[in-house]
Amino acid sequence: MATSAGQRETGLNTTRQQRRWHEFTRRGKLETAAVGAILASARRAIGERGLFRIVLAGGTTPREVYQALRTVETDWSAWHVYFGDERCLPPADPERNSALASCAWLDQVAIPRSQVHPIPAELGPARAALFYAQELATMGEGNDFDLVLLGLGEDGHTASLFPGQAWENAARLPTVIPVLHAPKPPPQRVSLSPARLSGARQVIFLVSGADKQKALQDWRDGAAIPASRITAAGGVDIFFSTSADR
Repeated sequence: MATSAGQRETGLNTTRQQRRWHEFTRRGKLETAAVGAILASARRAIGERGLFRIVLAGGTTPREVYQALRTVETDWSAWHVYFGDERCLPPADPERNSALASCAWLDQVAIPRSQVHPIPAELGPARAALFYAQELATMGEGNDFDLVLLGLGEDGHTASLFPGQAWENAARLPTVIPVLHAPKPPPQRVSLSPARLSGARQVIFLVSGADKQKALQDWRDGAAIPASRITAAGGVDIFFSTSADR
């Protein structure tokens, strides 16, 4: 397991991004480490504050991690689940991030339904972004997330923060961003802003597959990819494996 640090200083955001790189020889080892890190974060948060606020990543990379969480021992009543982004599709569409997480994990454990907070992306980008911003505002005192899970696209995007979009050069961004022209289908999405994703005690990127290798290398070389905009005070951890083997 290798560890190093990097930074990004470009555009409007000159905050240093501290990076810790964790390489795994197989995807299965990455998933096991991710489950362990999630549970450690949950134990720490519940012990210190009585609840655990986690933001889930979308896409297929975390699917096996979510499935593994079905069988762990934890106080599910203390978990509060949020989402980093969502696709503007019907609620039950299997391409929705919330539908994937529910099928793989959330519907199989005893987290109170009122503590699972999907983005209502079926309302359309603008309305859903406004609604979810209001939902996040109800978190109250100490509204940092305990753990944010993120992925990485081949183009360097994370959540639904794609390169070459208007958000990159905006002087100010809302807490939750309506995405109208994503380069991957569906084009309409909703995403938490870089600042809101950075408001976390811990951030972990889960990255697997040879198709992510160029984006990873660009990131390590200091390229201003969207993932480099996540500047949590405690830095970010990147769990990665370029092997498809489990």
